[in-house]
Amino acid sequence: MSILALTAAAAAAPAGGNNNPYGLWQALQQGGIIAWSVFVILVGMSIFSFYILFTKLMQQQKIINQGRKVRASFWNSPNLREAATKLDARSAYRAIVDDALVAQEQHDKLTDPIDRHDWMGNSLARSQGAIGARLGEGLAFLATVGSTAPFIGLFGTVIGIYRALIKIGASGQASIDVVAGPVGEALIMTALGLVVAVPAVLAYNWLVRRNKSIMEDLAAFTNDLHGFLMSEGRVKPRFATGTAKAGTADAGRAATATAGSPSSRTQEPLRTGATQTGAQTTADRV
Repeated sequence: MSILALTAAAAAAPAGGNNNPYGLWQALQQGGIIAWSVFVILVGMSIFSFYILFTKLMQQQKIINQGRKVRASFWNSPNLREAATKLDARSAYRAIVDDALVAQEQHDKLTDPIDRHDWMGNSLARSQGAIGARLGEGLAFLATVGSTAPFIGLFGTVIGIYRALIKIGASGQASIDVVAGPVGEALIMTALGLVVAVPAVLAYNWLVRRNKSIMEDLAAFTNDLHGFLMSEGRVKPRFATGTAKAGTADAGRAATATAGSPSSRTQEPLRTGATQTGAQTTADRV
């Protein structure tokens, strides 16, 4: 967005007067096709970087909201197919559940079946990997912009310095009025390269961190789903029930037993999640 603001300012500069003969607009005019090419490439990189940033943020937030919905109501259903209907049709969690149901049906059709745990684990891992691949789309472009934009700007810098040296040689003197234009053009190109690269690097690191958090939640859900299928519904995730409606600890344990959760800690590890009412806790990482 900074580059767009600079472009608007440069376009408005001639209308307001030519008090500054060394601005962006003047530098582009003096630099010719090379300066314009570098400028257009950097502007294109900046626009696509911000487009990827905003679209990936919306995609990530959608999956985070889906995870909260899963913790709020998914495991309260009597069976897996009914639980799947509570999820959005295009939900990442719904895709994992659907793939698990398909894998369960396919295992019964194998003429030389492998172990059911291995078959289900591989199917869930493949489904989870596909979601991770979709989350990672576009991040390679941000990494490329962050690593190459400074060098593209540096190319414009080199050309500007080269033009300054040519002017010095042609005039036979290194006065400020001879070299100010080309040197100013060189510095502007360096600045543009940094303006494009720094937001791209920050966006890349931020999106990668959020993807890692989302994949951790998906891995936990996949593990719970695997245990649920292998136990024929007797093993469910056990969440904390620290709400006012839960009453005493005994009432909370009774509600958990009614839901079909195991009473032994060795059967299912206790993970920090959400309350039965869907309240957000520390597991809702962003």
